[in-house]
Amino acid sequence: MKFFIFLLPFVIFSPDVFTQEKISDKPEWQSFFDKHQATGTILIVDGRGSTEKVSVYDRARANQRYSPASTYKIPHTLFALDAGIVKDAFQVFPWDGVKRDYEPHNQDQNLRSAMRHSALWVYERFAKALGEKNAKRYLKRIDYGNRDPSTAGGAYWVDGKLAISATEQVTFLKKLYHNELPFKLEHQLLLKDIMIVEAGKDWILRAKTGWEGRYGWWVGWVEWPSGAVFFALNIDTPNRWQDLYKREAIVRDVLLSVEALPPNQ
Repeated sequence: MKFFIFLLPFVIFSPDVFTQEKISDKPEWQSFFDKHQATGTILIVDGRGSTEKVSVYDRARANQRYSPASTYKIPHTLFALDAGIVKDAFQVFPWDGVKRDYEPHNQDQNLRSAMRHSALWVYERFAKALGEKNAKRYLKRIDYGNRDPSTAGGAYWVDGKLAISATEQVTFLKKLYHNELPFKLEHQLLLKDIMIVEAGKDWILRAKTGWEGRYGWWVGWVEWPSGAVFFALNIDTPNRWQDLYKREAIVRDVLLSVEALPPNQ
């Protein structure tokens, strides 16, 4: 995979899908970004009460579209299941023998491990099997970002034109949480199962990281008996690999501050 560091991120702004007056700006959350020496945005949608609470740090950036990178594995999994490219979570995808920098990629994968290890080569096979025309049809069906799967080279969700905002990420995740996407219920349930990062007695964290090279994502939600707390973060990653831990670290700090995660997680 090639990263062209001299390029600028997408500057197209997405429609603000949340009513502006319902959004609470959280400038105090800058302290969490400062703690980890990071620049970025985070959107939190807390559905645990009778009224949904929407909070954001850097509202403008939350509505700016970026390449989804590996967060795209969330909808991409549904496309592959719907098209019959993947039968279930146990189907094995034989390793192609190409040595990659991340050792867990250098082995056979199934759907669960491909999601957990973010195995790009597995999803590149899905993309090849689907084709650009079908990818565009699926993207339009779920109204995902700018719905553009074109690319001059490389995976279109990393190196191509596909782009989505943090706001749109949360909108999509809410539909998945409520099983409201236009796919079979069993496929949505399977996807949510392989998205589990960790869980406690009365909560479940489902999420996916993403990294384009210049910036990174962590998107998902925490389920509680009283409802779900959705989040989407993206940050700049000028130090590349050294910055990747910051994605989860910042989100966890914010979630702890709103009591959406139990202490010591």
